[in-house]
Amino acid sequence: MRLLLVSDTHLPKRAKALPAPLLDELPRADVVLHAGDWVDTATLDLLEERSRRLVAVYGNNDGPALRARLPEVAYADLGGLRFGVVHETGPAQGRETRCAARFPGLDVLVFGHSHIPWDTTAPSGLRLLNPGSPTDRRRQPHCTYMTAAVTDGRLTDVVLHRLPPRRP
Repeated sequence: MRLLLVSDTHLPKRAKALPAPLLDELPRADVVLHAGDWVDTATLDLLEERSRRLVAVYGNNDGPALRARLPEVAYADLGGLRFGVVHETGPAQGRETRCAARFPGLDVLVFGHSHIPWDTTAPSGLRLLNPGSPTDRRRQPHCTYMTAAVTDGRLTDVVLHRLPPRRP
């Protein structure tokens, strides 16, 4: 099972459209996980139309229209693994322990908010993944998203994809 992980798209404030390499991943993904901060409903509509399955949440920059359609936390059983998706997890220091306590029973937690790619594992075994942002790199060198796979009940092939700089 092929996964596409994305967060903090911030359209149309940070970019006019999703980057082409990210859009090219949509037909290859069995499941798209979006960890919030869409900003506009058009991006949600687009991913709902083009994704085989979308597991998504709202973020702190998402208004009433998005909050009416999306939960704060989403859960999905994918290929024998229990996934959770949430926007905010608090400060980096102590994140693994805090998230393992807040989300017992999960195998993987996908989160966003910071725009900083993240891939760690808590002592409990919870894998924490933040795909960064495909449209707003903030202090990072690149805009990013992630792909991964679930194979035989294991998370495999986790790849952080760096996007080329946008043209003005």
